[in-house]
Amino acid sequence: MADPADAAAVRVRGLTRRYRSTTALDGVDLELAAGSIHGLLGRNGAGKSSLMSVVTGQEFQSSGEVSVFGQVPHENESVLPRICFIRESMRYTEDIKARHAFKAAADAFPNWDWEICERLAEEFQVPERTKIKKMSHGQRSAVGVITGLASRADLTLFDEPYVGLDPVARSQFYRALLEDYTEHPRTIIVSSHLIDEIAHLIENVVLLDRGRVLLHEEADALRDRAVTLVGRDDAVDDLAGGRAVLTREAMGRTVRLTVEGHLSEAERQRAAELEIDVLPVGLQDLVVHLTTREQDARGKERQA
Repeated sequence: MADPADAAAVRVRGLTRRYRSTTALDGVDLELAAGSIHGLLGRNGAGKSSLMSVVTGQEFQSSGEVSVFGQVPHENESVLPRICFIRESMRYTEDIKARHAFKAAADAFPNWDWEICERLAEEFQVPERTKIKKMSHGQRSAVGVITGLASRADLTLFDEPYVGLDPVARSQFYRALLEDYTEHPRTIIVSSHLIDEIAHLIENVVLLDRGRVLLHEEADALRDRAVTLVGRDDAVDDLAGGRAVLTREAMGRTVRLTVEGHLSEAERQRAAELEIDVLPVGLQDLVVHLTTREQDARGKERQA
């Protein structure tokens, strides 16, 4: 289990990772609390995979510091067995079958649980005789997510390995993750572009954009960060007041305005009087709005 003396499972300071002329991570400062499910969000190329690769000791940073459970993870045999990193592009040797992969994982992870492994292998209908290399994309994804869950590693990272699963199988994975996490709490990091699908899983949100941390908040606080108002333009503008506008769409006199901040009870009553619909903003829409606003701000800086 995570060290009780260190509330942060992962801590990075000034973390930079460069690949020749590309800067994947740009001075990242971040702490991820132990015993939580963290959502690592961002567009393709935002730096999510690079961050996870450095944290798990699979890559070295160009500069900065990284620690996992208070220790440097790279080539550290006291830390690495406590980390399980499952990624979409998992590679297996030529003739390996699922049972071989599970046996190797059982040898690598001291908390491995065969009961959940065998149960999920049956639920996901993982073939016993087929080589992993010849499995369908969905079957290979199932081998990965089963390994991640059954590892019961203190720090488990999923870098979109479930994208090959169909919607029903993804729902099975989400359910299994929540059930097992509830019974066996540990630190889990889930990277995904299917943001609304994992919104009910995550307790903490980290949004990366161009290698930098754009946002780091508790999921519950983030869900209250914005609201959408739909109604007559003058009434909506009056109710919105001086709030920062994320998006504005107009159709005649009717406007759909998404603004930062939540409405007080008095403002909600006022909205009802003005016949303004007050709609929640989904996590995915909020991430899109915030990322777009950041990109627009950077574009204006370059033009200035």
